[in-house]
Amino acid sequence: MSKVPMTVRGAELLREELQKLKSEDRPEVIQAIAEARAHGDLKENAEYHAAKEQQGFIEGRIKEIEGKLSHIQIIDVTEVDARGKVIFGSTVELYDVQAEIETTYRIVGEDEADIGAGLISYTSPIARALIGKNEGDEINFSAPGGDKEYEIIQVRYI
Repeated sequence: MSKVPMTVRGAELLREELQKLKSEDRPEVIQAIAEARAHGDLKENAEYHAAKEQQGFIEGRIKEIEGKLSHIQIIDVTEVDARGKVIFGSTVELYDVQAEIETTYRIVGEDEADIGAGLISYTSPIARALIGKNEGDEINFSAPGGDKEYEIIQVRYI
């Protein structure tokens, strides 16, 4: 499997989630299973079945995160000399020509993307159009909502 780009913050968040799952959530569900077993007949014990289902979810998520962490390439944008170009991890301030509003996005990995927080995946149409461009450049791209046109106001590496 090829390496998947991720920001430093994205990798930290995954590691924190993994630590919580292993040190808090897993022991809690194991305790819940033990308590439910103590209630007797397991066939009709809803608490037991719910706890086992939760355990399966936790173990699946642990494996998923460990797999992701083993295939990530952490990119620290503050250590890259991008010379003003939009790159993975950069924060881009844009002017939407059609809507006449300014907006800011940070280009991140797929697992980190959250449009509501201004975090867009490097695989999104807008990010693909932005990467490699400079301040002052205009971009045009096709989005699910139709064709879009933006002007790059500023590129930051934070």
